[in-house]
Amino acid sequence: MDLFSEEVKLLTAGLAPAQALAALADRFPGKVIFSTSFGWEDQVISHMIFENNLAIKVFTLETGRLFPETYYTWNRTMERFGKPIYAYYPQNDLLEQMVSAKGPSSFYESVENRKECCYIRKIEPLKRALQGNDVWITGIRAEQSANRQFMENVEWDESNNMVKFHPIFDWTLEEVKGYIKQYNIPYNPLHDKGFPSIGCMPCTRAVAEGEDFRAGRWWWEDQSKKECGLHEVAKQD
Repeated sequence: MDLFSEEVKLLTAGLAPAQALAALADRFPGKVIFSTSFGWEDQVISHMIFENNLAIKVFTLETGRLFPETYYTWNRTMERFGKPIYAYYPQNDLLEQMVSAKGPSSFYESVENRKECCYIRKIEPLKRALQGNDVWITGIRAEQSANRQFMENVEWDESNNMVKFHPIFDWTLEEVKGYIKQYNIPYNPLHDKGFPSIGCMPCTRAVAEGEDFRAGRWWWEDQSKKECGLHEVAKQD
Protein backbone atom coordinates (compact mmCIF):
# COMPACT_ATOMS: atom_id res chain seq x y z
CA MET A 1 0.00 0.00 0.00
CA ASP A 2 2.52 2.63 1.12
CA LEU A 3 5.10 1.23 -1.29
CA PHE A 4 2.63 1.65 -4.16
CA SER A 5 2.01 5.29 -3.24
CA GLU A 6 5.74 5.89 -2.94
CA GLU A 7 6.30 4.39 -6.38
CA VAL A 8 3.79 6.82 -7.89
CA LYS A 9 5.38 9.72 -6.01
CA LEU A 10 8.83 8.84 -7.33
CA LEU A 11 7.53 8.26 -10.84
CA THR A 12 5.77 11.64 -11.05
CA ALA A 13 8.15 13.79 -8.98
CA GLY A 14 9.38 16.85 -10.84
CA LEU A 15 7.29 16.17 -13.94
CA ALA A 16 4.84 18.59 -15.52
CA PRO A 17 1.22 17.36 -15.23
CA ALA A 18 0.97 16.04 -18.80
CA GLN A 19 4.34 14.30 -18.45
CA ALA A 20 3.27 12.74 -15.16
CA LEU A 21 0.05 11.46 -16.73
CA ALA A 22 2.01 9.94 -19.62
CA ALA A 23 4.41 8.26 -17.19
CA LEU A 24 1.53 6.73 -15.23
CA ALA A 25 -0.20 5.52 -18.40
CA ASP A 26 3.02 3.80 -19.47
CA ARG A 27 3.77 2.30 -16.07
CA PHE A 28 0.23 1.04 -15.39
CA PRO A 29 -1.22 0.21 -18.83
CA GLY A 30 -5.00 -0.06 -18.80
CA LYS A 31 -5.10 0.62 -15.07
CA VAL A 32 -5.26 4.45 -14.93
CA ILE A 33 -8.65 6.19 -14.89
CA PHE A 34 -9.75 9.82 -14.73
CA SER A 35 -13.05 11.09 -13.28
CA THR A 36 -14.43 14.30 -14.80
CA SER A 37 -17.36 16.47 -13.77
CA PHE A 38 -16.58 18.95 -16.59
CA GLY A 39 -15.43 21.73 -14.28
CA TRP A 40 -12.49 24.01 -15.08
CA GLU A 41 -9.86 21.70 -13.60
CA ASP A 42 -11.25 18.55 -15.18
CA GLN A 43 -11.35 20.18 -18.61
CA VAL A 44 -7.64 20.97 -18.28
CA ILE A 45 -6.81 17.35 -17.48
CA SER A 46 -9.10 16.00 -20.22
CA HIS A 47 -7.20 18.17 -22.68
CA MET A 48 -3.87 16.76 -21.48
CA ILE A 49 -5.14 13.19 -21.82
CA PHE A 50 -6.94 13.52 -25.15
CA GLU A 51 -4.47 15.78 -26.95
CA ASN A 52 -1.61 13.43 -26.08
CA ASN A 53 -3.62 10.28 -26.84
CA LEU A 54 -2.83 8.87 -23.43
CA ALA A 55 -4.17 5.43 -22.54
CA ILE A 56 -6.24 6.77 -19.63
CA LYS A 57 -9.96 6.05 -19.45
CA VAL A 58 -12.08 9.16 -18.89
CA PHE A 59 -15.44 8.75 -17.20
CA THR A 60 -18.15 10.81 -15.53
CA LEU A 61 -20.92 10.16 -13.02
CA GLU A 62 -24.30 10.75 -14.65
CA THR A 63 -26.37 11.39 -11.54
CA GLY A 64 -29.53 12.30 -13.44
CA ARG A 65 -29.62 15.73 -11.77
CA LEU A 66 -26.96 17.64 -13.70
CA PHE A 67 -27.29 21.18 -15.04
CA PRO A 68 -28.15 21.68 -18.75
CA GLU A 69 -24.88 23.60 -18.99
CA THR A 70 -22.99 20.52 -17.80
CA TYR A 71 -24.53 18.37 -20.53
CA TYR A 72 -23.65 21.11 -23.01
CA THR A 73 -20.01 21.03 -21.86
CA TRP A 74 -20.00 17.23 -22.03
CA ASN A 75 -21.15 17.32 -25.67
CA ARG A 76 -18.74 20.10 -26.60
CA THR A 77 -15.84 18.17 -25.08
CA MET A 78 -16.62 15.03 -27.06
CA GLU A 79 -17.02 17.06 -30.24
CA ARG A 80 -13.71 18.83 -29.66
CA PHE A 81 -11.60 15.76 -28.97
CA GLY A 82 -13.51 12.96 -30.70
CA LYS A 83 -12.90 10.65 -27.74
CA PRO A 84 -15.34 8.64 -25.62
CA ILE A 85 -16.28 9.75 -22.13
CA TYR A 86 -17.76 6.81 -20.26
CA ALA A 87 -20.94 7.42 -18.26
CA TYR A 88 -21.75 5.63 -15.01
CA TYR A 89 -25.34 5.80 -13.79
CA PRO A 90 -26.94 5.03 -10.40
CA GLN A 91 -28.34 1.54 -9.98
CA ASN A 92 -32.02 1.69 -10.91
CA ASP A 93 -33.28 -0.40 -8.00
CA LEU A 94 -31.50 1.71 -5.35
CA LEU A 95 -32.65 4.98 -6.90
CA GLU A 96 -36.22 3.80 -7.34
CA GLN A 97 -36.43 2.61 -3.74
CA MET A 98 -35.13 5.90 -2.36
CA VAL A 99 -37.33 8.16 -4.46
CA SER A 100 -40.42 5.97 -3.95
CA ALA A 101 -40.01 6.02 -0.17
CA LYS A 102 -38.79 9.59 0.37
CA GLY A 103 -39.64 11.59 -2.73
CA PRO A 104 -37.37 13.31 -5.29
CA SER A 105 -36.05 15.98 -2.91
CA SER A 106 -35.38 14.11 0.32
CA PHE A 107 -31.79 15.43 0.40
CA TYR A 108 -33.08 18.80 1.64
CA GLU A 109 -34.64 17.22 4.75
CA SER A 110 -31.55 15.95 6.61
CA VAL A 111 -27.82 15.40 6.27
CA GLU A 112 -28.48 11.67 6.48
CA ASN A 113 -30.86 11.83 3.51
CA ARG A 114 -28.43 13.97 1.52
CA LYS A 115 -25.61 11.52 2.11
CA GLU A 116 -27.88 8.66 1.08
CA CYS A 117 -28.63 10.45 -2.19
CA CYS A 118 -24.93 11.17 -2.77
CA TYR A 119 -24.12 7.53 -2.12
CA ILE A 120 -26.67 6.20 -4.59
CA ARG A 121 -26.06 8.75 -7.32
CA LYS A 122 -22.29 9.19 -6.99
CA ILE A 123 -20.35 6.96 -4.60
CA GLU A 124 -21.73 3.57 -5.61
CA PRO A 125 -21.34 4.29 -9.36
CA LEU A 126 -17.84 5.62 -8.67
CA LYS A 127 -16.82 2.35 -7.02
CA ARG A 128 -17.98 0.45 -10.08
CA ALA A 129 -16.04 2.80 -12.36
CA LEU A 130 -12.83 2.48 -10.34
CA GLN A 131 -12.96 -1.28 -9.94
CA GLY A 132 -9.98 -3.06 -11.48
CA ASN A 133 -7.84 0.08 -11.78
CA ASP A 134 -4.66 1.02 -9.93
CA VAL A 135 -4.49 4.82 -10.23
CA TRP A 136 -7.35 7.32 -10.01
CA ILE A 137 -6.68 10.74 -11.55
CA THR A 138 -8.63 13.74 -10.21
CA GLY A 139 -8.75 17.50 -10.76
CA ILE A 140 -8.42 18.40 -7.09
CA ARG A 141 -6.45 21.54 -6.24
CA ALA A 142 -5.13 22.38 -2.77
CA GLU A 143 -6.72 25.84 -2.57
CA GLN A 144 -10.25 24.64 -3.27
CA SER A 145 -11.18 24.17 0.38
CA ALA A 146 -9.61 24.13 3.83
CA ASN A 147 -10.06 20.37 4.08
CA ARG A 148 -8.18 19.76 0.84
CA GLN A 149 -5.14 21.64 2.10
CA PHE A 150 -4.40 18.60 4.27
CA MET A 151 -4.09 16.43 1.17
CA GLU A 152 -1.05 15.69 -1.02
CA ASN A 153 -0.85 15.28 -4.77
CA VAL A 154 -0.35 11.51 -4.30
CA GLU A 155 -2.53 9.67 -1.79
CA TRP A 156 -3.61 6.18 -0.88
CA ASP A 157 -7.40 5.77 -1.12
CA GLU A 158 -8.21 3.17 1.52
CA SER A 159 -11.88 2.78 0.61
CA ASN A 160 -11.12 2.04 -3.06
CA ASN A 161 -7.78 0.31 -2.48
CA MET A 162 -5.89 2.40 -5.01
CA VAL A 163 -3.62 5.41 -5.46
CA LYS A 164 -5.07 8.84 -6.21
CA PHE A 165 -3.04 11.33 -8.20
CA HIS A 166 -3.91 15.02 -8.51
CA PRO A 167 -1.76 16.35 -11.40
CA ILE A 168 -2.66 20.04 -11.00
CA PHE A 169 -2.82 19.98 -7.21
CA ASP A 170 -0.54 23.03 -6.82
CA TRP A 171 -2.08 25.12 -9.60
CA THR A 172 -3.91 28.34 -8.81
CA LEU A 173 -7.31 29.10 -10.31
CA GLU A 174 -5.67 31.74 -12.49
CA GLU A 175 -3.30 29.12 -13.89
CA VAL A 176 -6.26 26.86 -14.66
CA LYS A 177 -8.13 29.67 -16.42
CA GLY A 178 -4.99 30.66 -18.30
CA TYR A 179 -4.53 27.12 -19.61
CA ILE A 180 -8.16 26.95 -20.75
CA LYS A 181 -7.82 30.28 -22.56
CA GLN A 182 -4.49 29.34 -24.14
CA TYR A 183 -5.84 26.14 -25.69
CA ASN A 184 -9.41 27.39 -26.24
CA ILE A 185 -10.86 24.50 -24.23
CA PRO A 186 -14.66 24.34 -23.83
CA TYR A 187 -15.78 24.91 -20.25
CA ASN A 188 -19.01 25.07 -18.28
CA PRO A 189 -20.76 28.44 -18.83
CA LEU A 190 -21.90 28.36 -15.18
CA HIS A 191 -18.34 29.26 -14.17
CA ASP A 192 -18.97 32.72 -15.62
CA LYS A 193 -22.13 33.06 -13.52
CA GLY A 194 -20.58 32.62 -10.07
CA PHE A 195 -20.40 28.81 -9.91
CA PRO A 196 -16.81 27.82 -9.03
CA SER A 197 -17.88 24.30 -8.00
CA ILE A 198 -20.62 22.58 -9.99
CA GLY A 199 -22.43 19.40 -8.96
CA CYS A 200 -26.05 18.33 -9.14
CA MET A 201 -28.50 21.08 -10.07
CA PRO A 202 -30.68 20.95 -6.90
CA CYS A 203 -27.60 21.01 -4.64
CA THR A 204 -25.53 23.78 -6.23
CA ARG A 205 -25.93 27.56 -6.26
CA ALA A 206 -23.78 30.49 -7.27
CA VAL A 207 -21.52 32.04 -4.61
CA ALA A 208 -21.03 35.70 -3.82
CA GLU A 209 -17.66 37.39 -4.08
CA GLY A 210 -15.58 36.52 -1.02
CA GLU A 211 -17.55 33.39 -0.18
CA ASP A 212 -15.80 30.05 0.26
CA PHE A 213 -15.14 28.09 -2.93
CA ARG A 214 -17.64 25.40 -1.96
CA ALA A 215 -20.20 27.59 -0.22
CA GLY A 216 -22.60 26.91 -3.07
CA ARG A 217 -22.64 23.16 -2.47
CA TRP A 218 -25.36 21.91 -0.05
CA TRP A 219 -25.70 25.49 1.15
CA TRP A 220 -28.66 24.65 3.42
CA GLU A 221 -26.48 22.52 5.68
CA ASP A 222 -24.65 24.07 8.61
CA GLN A 223 -21.36 22.26 8.34
CA SER A 224 -17.79 23.29 7.71
CA LYS A 225 -16.84 20.38 5.49
CA LYS A 226 -18.64 20.50 2.15
CA GLU A 227 -17.86 17.07 0.75
CA CYS A 228 -20.12 14.35 -0.62
CA GLY A 229 -17.73 11.53 0.22
CA LEU A 230 -15.98 11.11 -3.13
CA HIS A 231 -12.81 12.83 -1.88
CA GLU A 232 -13.41 12.98 1.86
CA VAL A 233 -10.19 13.06 3.85
CA ALA A 234 -9.78 13.22 7.59
CA LYS A 235 -7.87 16.23 8.89
CA GLN A 236 -4.33 15.42 9.89
CA ASP A 237 -2.86 16.75 13.13
